[in-house]
Amino acid sequence: MERITQREALSGLRAALERGSNAAVAALGRADGFLGNPQVKIPLPQSLERAEKLARRLGFSGEVDELVVSMNRAAEAAVPEARKLLLDSVKKMTVQDAKGILTGGDTAGTAYFKRVANTQLHDRFLPIVRSATDRVGVAQRYREFAEPAAAFGLIKTEHADLDEYVTQKTLDGLYFMLGEEEKKIRKDPVGTGSAILRKVFGAL
Repeated sequence: MERITQREALSGLRAALERGSNAAVAALGRADGFLGNPQVKIPLPQSLERAEKLARRLGFSGEVDELVVSMNRAAEAAVPEARKLLLDSVKKMTVQDAKGILTGGDTAGTAYFKRVANTQLHDRFLPIVRSATDRVGVAQRYREFAEPAAAFGLIKTEHADLDEYVTQKTLDGLYFMLGEEEKKIRKDPVGTGSAILRKVFGAL
């Protein structure tokens, strides 16, 4: 195994995580980034399935579909805000953090982001989601579904708040895509075209 200095390891890891972050944000933060990707598309909460089926039977399929589209559009609008926060997290990474990520499994870098940036990401996403759902009146339509279900205990309390639900699902989608990008870089560091990445990940 080629000897790698701590500085090289840290530099290589930062380059990898920056690359993965940019790719994940670019994939999600565009039209159909969520809606067109079955792995991250945001559905109505499972606990609303009965209400959804009833609404469709009563001829409200168009409204239900519009609600789902609006939720996913809100997520797509919020994700670009993640770029700066993720890059800031990469810059703050210590040698100790880097060691843990390099030896911590396929998505250890993604877990690092979740640990250090989750609260800030949530707080940055929520107002954008709220603004997007308010703009199309989607929150009101969602409440018509969710409030009766919540009153009967059929829906989790956290799912009764549309903006909180969409924000959480946006975070889930972001972490999923970060993890996919991280796995790709670990699997094929040569394909990334970066000498420092080849050296660090190739030596593992």
